[in-house]
Amino acid sequence: MSGLKQELGLAQGVGLLSTSLLGTGVFAVPALGALVAGDTSLWAWPALILLVFPIAIVFAVLGRHFPSAGGVAHFVGMAFGPRLERVTGWLFLSVIPVGLPAALHIATGFSQALFGWHNEQLLLAELGTLGIIWWVGSRGASTSANLQTLVAALIVALIAVLWWAGNITFSSIPFPPVTRVDHSQLFAALSVMFWCFVGLEAFAHMASEFKQPERDFPRALMIGLLLSGAVYWACTVLVLHFHAFGADKAAAASLPSIVVTLFGVKALWVASVIGFLACFASLNIYIQSFARLVWTQAQYRPNSRLAQLSPRRIPLNALNMVLSCCMLSTLCIYALNINLEGLIIYANGIFIMIYLLCMLAGCRLLKGRFRVLAMFGGVLCLLLLAIVGLKSLYAIIMLAALWLFLPKRETVFTQ
Repeated sequence: MSGLKQELGLAQGVGLLSTSLLGTGVFAVPALGALVAGDTSLWAWPALILLVFPIAIVFAVLGRHFPSAGGVAHFVGMAFGPRLERVTGWLFLSVIPVGLPAALHIATGFSQALFGWHNEQLLLAELGTLGIIWWVGSRGASTSANLQTLVAALIVALIAVLWWAGNITFSSIPFPPVTRVDHSQLFAALSVMFWCFVGLEAFAHMASEFKQPERDFPRALMIGLLLSGAVYWACTVLVLHFHAFGADKAAAASLPSIVVTLFGVKALWVASVIGFLACFASLNIYIQSFARLVWTQAQYRPNSRLAQLSPRRIPLNALNMVLSCCMLSTLCIYALNINLEGLIIYANGIFIMIYLLCMLAGCRLLKGRFRVLAMFGGVLCLLLLAIVGLKSLYAIIMLAALWLFLPKRETVFTQ
């Protein structure tokens, strides 16, 4: 067990995971799914949950039996040894220069819609957001969990109010019969929607900070997964009901446009604030997870500053390093005017690779039906890599390069 403070309960865990999975996706992905699949997207969400469930169960079982701040890297290390553990850890950390600034830019984009900020104003908003994340992270995991539980409640409340104001009933939902489902549209929607369930690997790093990880971590993971799926499905119903999607409409503007339709332009600030908080929550859990991974990777040198905990038993030095890297990347991207959209796709390939490594570790560490689920999850991850296509080569090349060139260590102390 790690030296991190164990302070998370079940409700806090559900809040952490659900906001991690919702993040920016809750505003954009339902509209994208409706655009490519129409009414068929209503079937895509339950189908996707069924597909992701085996992967989630493997994460839950591994987290229950082997709770560690090292997350997937720890599972891989137990299954295949310390070298691949370090490679997996650094593979996950390689997302920092691209993934975090991109999410930060999306989060502060809501301030642009609300205040009309541009250029330097947005950059200052991004740096200010990093400052808030530092403050939240320096207070401990329970502070992050309480904040994100509140954000999850606000998202659910917003969707419920929109359903009520829009007079939506279950009888009015345009559920197409199963016999009329267009399978090509269904697969197209699934390929878009899968990214909503990237976040399990970040949540795995928080397992050792539960008061009762063996009981509450798997429960929080499964409840959070189902809650997020229900919210995404409810958002899709709204988007279809108000026809808030189209090639000429920005996907992220779908829910805000519904809010304006129902309550007027003065209510736009409500959607903008909740949108920012949803993005902030997802960004926060990733940064806190990266900090915990850096801390575990530094354990091979116990005297290193990164291997030390603060008096509150928080990896504060590791958090400072992650935030510094994110700040530097943000400044460089702004100075060089780099377009992040293409780079994000390459980062997604790394997430799938990490999921695949976790499933392979499950095949080695688990037994019985859980091993079968891990094998099924591994096959699914391979299919997803194939869907990404040539862009998945980035993740494969990065994995190979880390294996070949990462300095060898005789001993790794992962906690």
